[in-house]
Amino acid sequence: MPHLALYTFGVLKSPLADPAPLTREFYEIGEAVYRKLSQYPGYLARAEAADGDRGVLFEADWGAWGEFAVPTWYGKGRTVETTALATTLSLWTDLRPAFDAVYTGLHREALNRRYDWFERSGHPNYVFWWVSDGVIPTWRDGVSRLEHLHDRGSAPHAFTFHDSFTPDGTPTRTKGIGPKCAQSR
Repeated sequence: MPHLALYTFGVLKSPLADPAPLTREFYEIGEAVYRKLSQYPGYLARAEAADGDRGVLFEADWGAWGEFAVPTWYGKGRTVETTALATTLSLWTDLRPAFDAVYTGLHREALNRRYDWFERSGHPNYVFWWVSDGVIPTWRDGVSRLEHLHDRGSAPHAFTFHDSFTPDGTPTRTKGIGPKCAQSR
């Protein structure tokens, strides 16, 4: 049975190494969000660096998730002191569990604060695609899909909650998923 890959990407207002209260707050909330998401029904796995160091993204060993990569529009630093991004790569069983995890609970609370931490941009901040059972998506896969979504819009190759597809490429609409529904939660 195919699994759903999710890549997220955002440019932070300040580097991860910044000791300011907002940066510390982002880390604290982020760690709690990851713990909650990992216990959520439908969650399968996420990319984690082997060494687990905060802010070490470009030089980290990501194992089967591949070499770390970012979209072409990311123009900030790439060292531990200057990196100003937050990104995730994860696997889910289906759209509904991913939607419920993203738009409820602690993650929803963090989403409500996103403009405190992240720059606004004209680029998408997440993308989904289907992978075969046993396939681990790579960072490069996520970047490629996000750039495809930005350049060409939703397609079976790269899509959003609102414009989603089944594993066989058929457009689908899951009840309660979409921008208007997400705002009412």
